[in-house]
Amino acid sequence: MNLPASVTLRELKPGFPVLDVSHPRCSGSIALLGAHVMEWTPVRQKPVLFMSDKAVFAEGEPIRGGLPVCWPWFGGREDLPSHGFARLRFWDFVRGEDSAEGVELVFRLHGNGDLGWPYPFELNLNVHLGETLAVALEMKHLGESTVEITAALHTYLRVGAIEQTRVEGLAGSHYLDSLDDHRKRSQVGAVIFDREVDRVYLADGDVRVVDPVWQRTLDIDKSGSRATVVWNPWIEKSKRLADLPDDAYHDFLCIEAANTSGDVVRLAPQGTHLLRQMIRVG
Repeated sequence: MNLPASVTLRELKPGFPVLDVSHPRCSGSIALLGAHVMEWTPVRQKPVLFMSDKAVFAEGEPIRGGLPVCWPWFGGREDLPSHGFARLRFWDFVRGEDSAEGVELVFRLHGNGDLGWPYPFELNLNVHLGETLAVALEMKHLGESTVEITAALHTYLRVGAIEQTRVEGLAGSHYLDSLDDHRKRSQVGAVIFDREVDRVYLADGDVRVVDPVWQRTLDIDKSGSRATVVWNPWIEKSKRLADLPDDAYHDFLCIEAANTSGDVVRLAPQGTHLLRQMIRVG
């Protein structure tokens, strides 16, 4: 594995490789399982990504926290893994390069109908870690018939206290409330958190997470997506999630660039789609 100078390879546990980044602009770590960004901390900042203290690190199991890649479906399917299989498989490291601005790393997953998806495909995930975090998922459909895909970059963002956090940029947008039979509602003002929130906003613009406790903002922009998922499990659901401490809901929210709920991707033979998300700290 030909790694850039800022990147080292270690085993988090036997058979579970992780790439650690130590660059003048940031530190970070990426598991080859799912090409999963687990840590990103820009220089002179607190960690930006949340990782559960009870996360499971094993092939075939999702990692709770960080930035999971949900593909080729988002959500649950009967008798199939929730959010697809891309996050449950080891990806190949393709290449990496250091620059003054950070490090670029590229990972690949491909299949020929042998991974629980009956179509040949290739996924390429380009990750930039520096003073910004940028993740771009390129989906390539290599089959002979058109397919429909849903996907998401399921980003867990660490905050000082969820009860004081708000999300700006979605006012006036319609959303589907997953906790109320997917009823369509309209957002008034900023999104606040005083209960479980699980919503798909029909919005393609940028959002800002305002965190008064840690006195910072997280600006999130995206492309290739017309849906933004906002999620926090709150008290009761946290207790039901075995890989999440009961009180961890205080410490994070998810903002997800998604292709779902009216933004399903249709890929013709040899078609491609690029889903991208970028985060900067203010």
